[in-house]
Amino acid sequence: MACWKEIRSSNWIYPTMVLCIYGFFSMMRPSEPFLTPYLTGPDKNLTIDEVTNQVFPVWTYSYLVLLFPVFLITDYLRYKPIIILQGLSFIITWLMLLFFQGVLAMQWMEFFYGMVTATEVAYYAYIYSVVSADHYQKVTSYCRSITLVATTVAAVLGQLLVSLAELSYFYLNAISLASLSLAFLTSFFLPMPKKSMFFHKNHIPETPQGTMGQDTMSNAPSINEQPSCQEDKDAVKSSVISRTLPECQSDKHQCHMLVQLCKDLKECYCTKKLLYWSLWWALATAGYNQIVNYIQVLWDDRAPSQNYDVYNGAVEAAATFLSSVTSMAVGYVKINWDLSGELALGIFSALDAGSLFLMHFTANIWACYASYLVFKSCYMLLITIATFQIAVNLSMERYALMFGFNNFVALVIQTIITVVVVDSRGLGLKIVTQFLIYGSYFAVIAGIFLIRSIYTIVSIQCKKETQNFSNGSQNIKEQESETRL
Repeated sequence: MACWKEIRSSNWIYPTMVLCIYGFFSMMRPSEPFLTPYLTGPDKNLTIDEVTNQVFPVWTYSYLVLLFPVFLITDYLRYKPIIILQGLSFIITWLMLLFFQGVLAMQWMEFFYGMVTATEVAYYAYIYSVVSADHYQKVTSYCRSITLVATTVAAVLGQLLVSLAELSYFYLNAISLASLSLAFLTSFFLPMPKKSMFFHKNHIPETPQGTMGQDTMSNAPSINEQPSCQEDKDAVKSSVISRTLPECQSDKHQCHMLVQLCKDLKECYCTKKLLYWSLWWALATAGYNQIVNYIQVLWDDRAPSQNYDVYNGAVEAAATFLSSVTSMAVGYVKINWDLSGELALGIFSALDAGSLFLMHFTANIWACYASYLVFKSCYMLLITIATFQIAVNLSMERYALMFGFNNFVALVIQTIITVVVVDSRGLGLKIVTQFLIYGSYFAVIAGIFLIRSIYTIVSIQCKKETQNFSNGSQNIKEQESETRL
């Protein structure tokens, strides 16, 4: 009991613990690696073309529409209400996934899942509003690690239940719904933050009790004094003014905050280094999200779930584990990323392109699984480097701003790809042809940054040679002057 009181009284342990519990249960979704087999199986009986060209694109569109307003509202409402909204959206998504039928119902399901992903920013931003800066690194590692652990455990559990217990996909979704319901209940126990990064930075300080007491006593009318009618009117006027003034100040503060956000954003992208890292972030994240969204469709095309054993859960668990290992390895590698960063972006983006080309040209499901492991590990390695390179040069507020804007640009690019390549109202290409285009897309990204890195290396080499030449000329002149003397 004493231990629990100590946790509740702590300024960082209790909110971190509750948020981690929420993060674990919200990511504990054993049915997710088997979404496409579930939709195309007897439970929903959709065709692979309906899933690819009509259902899945809705998630991209809803995510794009919701991301920017949710980003601003999240900060204005101070995170907790948005986390609760995410939990509710999770439950609606899985209820529709379990009990509704037809293409239209699944499109609405994808819309609510777009709400889930748009509100995800609240989970990662909440903790910075309730703990001091001294604990940022520790609580960030806890919150991110617990989601990776939950994703891995869920994928392994789903695979074991499908392969060994032969549990149907319907009951996997029921388990996911139960876990998400626990996450939703947990969100109500989160403490309400008193501040946020942008709209609630500063608060009007409370008036000390002593001063309040003096003012109250000095302004209080005597018992024997009877207030006049004019005094009543003046009191009413002052009351109205006192209520109106804070509202005007609040509106001005919000407008000023939005203008300041635009100025900060402009200053962030004035630096070439941050601009190039952000360019890769937006381009690569758009491609990554597209691959993750449609990889199960490719697997189902190579090995239809009605005829083959499905190992999607095992592959997702392995991919998550390898991604966490590569991300951790970045912290122990001593490399001058200012010099070699763009070269790394080019090389590993080329590996991503190669893995996608292999998925297109091979008909072997195991080769597709292996290529996906390479693709996801390379992306997670690079996004970790990019995150660090951007964050190390910015304040927490500006980093959050760039993070949101980079993801918004990535989503715009992904939406364009979806409309042109995937949507039935566009080209509506087959999934195998789509992966050929995705491979070409990453090949272009690799080409951009390989050329850029070569240009940087050549420029540095030329500067060194010029410097050496000027130093040599200076030495010769000094020797000649000494000889004359």
